[in-house]
Amino acid sequence: MAGAIASRMSFSSLKRKQPKTFTVRIVTMDAEMEFNCEVKKQILDEKIYCPPEASVLLASYAVQAKYGDYDPSVHKRGFLAQEELLPKRVINLYQMTPEMWEERITAWYAEHRGRARDEAEMEYLKIAQDLEMYGVNYFTIRNKKGTELLLGVDALGLHIYDPENRLTPKISFPWNEIRNISYSDKEFTIKPLDKKIDVFKFNSSKLRVNKLILQLCIGNHDLFMRRRKADSLEVQQMKAQAREEKARKQMERQRLAREKQMREEAERTRDELERRLLQMKEEATMANEALMRSEETADLLAEKAQITEEEAKLLAQKAAEAEQEMQRIKATAIRTEEEKRLMEQKVLEAEVLALKMAEESERRAKEADQLKQDLQEAREAERRAKQKLLEMAAKPTYPPMNPIPAPLPPDIPNFDIIGDSLSFDFKDTDMKRLSMEIEKEKVEYMEKSKHLQEQLNELKTEIEALKLKERETALDILHNENSDRGSTSSKHNTIKKPQAQGRRPICI
Repeated sequence: MAGAIASRMSFSSLKRKQPKTFTVRIVTMDAEMEFNCEVKKQILDEKIYCPPEASVLLASYAVQAKYGDYDPSVHKRGFLAQEELLPKRVINLYQMTPEMWEERITAWYAEHRGRARDEAEMEYLKIAQDLEMYGVNYFTIRNKKGTELLLGVDALGLHIYDPENRLTPKISFPWNEIRNISYSDKEFTIKPLDKKIDVFKFNSSKLRVNKLILQLCIGNHDLFMRRRKADSLEVQQMKAQAREEKARKQMERQRLAREKQMREEAERTRDELERRLLQMKEEATMANEALMRSEETADLLAEKAQITEEEAKLLAQKAAEAEQEMQRIKATAIRTEEEKRLMEQKVLEAEVLALKMAEESERRAKEADQLKQDLQEAREAERRAKQKLLEMAAKPTYPPMNPIPAPLPPDIPNFDIIGDSLSFDFKDTDMKRLSMEIEKEKVEYMEKSKHLQEQLNELKTEIEALKLKERETALDILHNENSDRGSTSSKHNTIKKPQAQGRRPICI
């Protein structure tokens, strides 16, 4: 097989010390989810370099995995104040407050609504594995000239780095382009398939490091070859079961979303009814208070009318007494002229007094009539208030409610699982269909990655104005240079190259 590294290897100095076979632990997708915390810790501790814009996106997925869907009423400003989400290098690189970072993280966090915790963790790992230093094990080595270099071993191949630049390798040897790796004493030799390329030799001073490098080469190459083999029937069955489980979970999430929506609508209806009930109670209270005020006003007017009526009777009585006194004075004969003059003066005064009393009596009578009319109007207002209160008491408090659960949409399949096992009969058509589905998923992932890259570029442009150039680290400068040259994607270029046909396997 072209570019293959055989599982059996011969050594000149390790035959007596090292076993002939090695066990390689395969990390599955579920195990990767368990490593999420470890990957996050390495990014926060800056053991894995992460650009600022990617750090914000990874932080949003970490918040989605921990807190679930974004809810403005629950996740208020400052809810991420105690969370460690960004590397300190990124925080110190920009003139931005913690509130500004939280605002940008929350903006992307809100876009992840509907993702389950495992989906958010998987998205976190998918983005993290595209970082330049993700999954690379570094070892200090020396070339034939004695120059100190770094050897990087990962799932894509072997990479030679400058000690000051762990992002961009000086030389890369993808697994499918390596013909042979030999090991003798402390010296490793890498022979490429292309004979025009010189053989690369390096050595390490520690035997334990040499063994570790050898084991990593064997394990990573084994995984590299397994990923390019056709899936076995068991793997195909597992993938089919995984798709069915994913569809079942999707249907369950849709059902929960519908139930949540119905519950929210019921709560809104209940709140509206409670608000209407409270409003009606307030109106009834106000009507009762108005009725009580009307009754008090009517009582006061009735009392005042009674007092006015008694005053009018008293004035009429006084006017009658004055008239009698005037008649008595006129009937009395005063013999002398002086008495007659005085009598005339008293009669005049009595007439003036009687006239004033008559006017006052008439005014009091009119005022009594007006008070009687006001009393009648107050009693009419009291009667209307009582009638309105009775009408409000007769209104129904709640409308009838009988929510009918919404039926399932016709486009959602109804899964009936019968039995405890599944049987599969995979034919050529099934294999083709699975291959087409895998290709479709790859295309969707590429489109999604393109959209994600556009979002990252927008965020990078937005925060670039706040960047402090003097605080940039060496890795930041290298990352920016790689971005300008467009070489940051070189890590994955070799994974898409087709394997050469008809080449012999490599023996180490």
